[in-house]
Amino acid sequence: MAVAMRYSVLLLFVVGLSCPAAAEVVVASPDGLVRFTLSTDTQSRLEYSIAFRGKNVIDSSPLGIVVDRVNLGEGAQIGTAETYRVDETYPWYGPHSTAVNRCNGAKIALTYSKTGAPYTLDVRACDDGVAFRHIVPGSGTRTPDEATVFRVPARSVIAPQNYVSGYEGLYPWRTTTNTIEGMMDGEWTNPPFTFVLPDKSAYASITEGGLTGYSGMSFQADGTQALHARLGHSAPATFGFRSRYAKDVERFKTPATITGLITTPWRIVMIGGDWSALFNCDIVHNVAPPPDPGLFPQGLKTDWIKPGRAVWSYLDGSNSSPEGQKEMARLASELGFEYIVMENFWRSQWSEAQLKDVVAYARERGVKTFVWYIRSSIQDPQVLEQNLEMANRVGIAGLKIDFFDHEHKEVVDLYEMFAKAAAKHKLMVDFHGANKPTGLERTYPNIVGIEAVRGMEFFPPYAQLDVVLPFTRMLAGMADYTPTHFGALIADTTWAHQVANAVILQAPLLVYVAHPAHILANPSVDVLKKIPSVWDETVVLPVSEIRNVAAFARRSGNTWFLAVTNGPTARNVRLDLSFLGPKSAQPSNRPASYQAVLLRDTSEPAAVKVEHLTLSSRDSLSVDLRSGGGFVAMFTR
Repeated sequence: MAVAMRYSVLLLFVVGLSCPAAAEVVVASPDGLVRFTLSTDTQSRLEYSIAFRGKNVIDSSPLGIVVDRVNLGEGAQIGTAETYRVDETYPWYGPHSTAVNRCNGAKIALTYSKTGAPYTLDVRACDDGVAFRHIVPGSGTRTPDEATVFRVPARSVIAPQNYVSGYEGLYPWRTTTNTIEGMMDGEWTNPPFTFVLPDKSAYASITEGGLTGYSGMSFQADGTQALHARLGHSAPATFGFRSRYAKDVERFKTPATITGLITTPWRIVMIGGDWSALFNCDIVHNVAPPPDPGLFPQGLKTDWIKPGRAVWSYLDGSNSSPEGQKEMARLASELGFEYIVMENFWRSQWSEAQLKDVVAYARERGVKTFVWYIRSSIQDPQVLEQNLEMANRVGIAGLKIDFFDHEHKEVVDLYEMFAKAAAKHKLMVDFHGANKPTGLERTYPNIVGIEAVRGMEFFPPYAQLDVVLPFTRMLAGMADYTPTHFGALIADTTWAHQVANAVILQAPLLVYVAHPAHILANPSVDVLKKIPSVWDETVVLPVSEIRNVAAFARRSGNTWFLAVTNGPTARNVRLDLSFLGPKSAQPSNRPASYQAVLLRDTSEPAAVKVEHLTLSSRDSLSVDLRSGGGFVAMFTR
């Protein structure tokens, strides 16, 4: 039986062949471990399931798309499946420097039996999960909506986000149960929605990719282990949107229309056998189109796109005068940081000549400038063009655009408009008040920051949030968390925890919340100066556990950083250093030695113990972590 099944899967994916119409279509990943199954129930309603290593990650669930209030998945016929393969790699700024896009795909012909209307389900099964989308041909203006459900297996451990603040919400600990059974009927949450099967045989997260020209997706639970996909018009307006765009609240309750062909974003289920595999999943950006060589001649490596570290005058002492910002730039240069980010004061208090003077002063010291905008002030294309021309005149490197606050198509369209227009002027962008990443940063690699996270500009507590984010929000991509503070804002964490956040909570534009003078004065400064904003490799260590502890090893060139953040409960962890290289070696081939700088918690939260050791891949470290504590090690060959 097993041999026959394996053979049938291989036969299904002979590229270029079409499979005959069938009551069931199975799409398997190249390694055969991930399987997407499409079928119909007794009433001809489409349903699907997703399995990993023979166990369901998504139980049998309804699948459909609504067009003009008609669910095409109810009364559907499954036709032929045209198969294809994708096998590519490309440079990336994320957990690793090379993204891998390897999957088996099938374009499954479907027919809505009541009218005979044809449409397509495009499915990709990858070694690290599944993606699928609907393609509905037609002309004129139509209104699409969602009818797909994700049924999570019983007793799966979950970490849903509180929806009130949108993507800047907390992930509260539930006093009753933190399994899927604890989600209430009608409860809303945002993707990525992470869950772990009860036996820990699979780690998974549901989100979307390739979101352009369409409304974004969120989830509503129904109290039966099922999450219903909802589009932007259905979701309750967040506090931020209601406070800033009150006139649009009612208007955005109207579903967005599409003219001509309807192509939905990809619905994605990321899957891994452990946290490290899940964190390194590339599907979200894999399903996005590659960059346009006309805008980005060298793609991600186009010369005016430069990742880097930034200082930011906002939460740790601010002098908004031109002279104050010059001093920030001078200190950034002393740290070796590449950027300064300036908030709204430059628009409200300075002349263009003053701005140009500060930007020039910073550039002379090797520091480039990002400037803040509220999106509503520049979303008119003519006004945007005027501001982009001004940015070029004064030598600005990028724009920080804030307060999107909604996932209606009208707002989602703005991201691409801003990114494309900025690219034409060779400018980078950092989106704030934004929705989760959906791969647009692959198509527009000038996107170097996306907030969509409850970062340090929000009130504490931080300890438990910081050990949830790597396994939830960070799975979608870069997060502008603005890490690392050494004053009262550390709240329920420690200095070592704060430094570790700079390693774990990553974005190509890594913006520090601490005043640069405070970074320079801190005992951890020599380590902080060397933490990069992009990585060649990431390993999530086995001691990691959502809500409890996050332990990450990241490599940049020949240098490794090991960072651990702890939740509210003090603990001891033993950290295996095998990621440094082969654990076993012959006498003539001994493992490489590394000079290690260690930052440990002390008896005081606002202090750090610095140690210097020589270590190799054969060693391990015992680390005592305070409540909200942390640990960082830098290993240099």
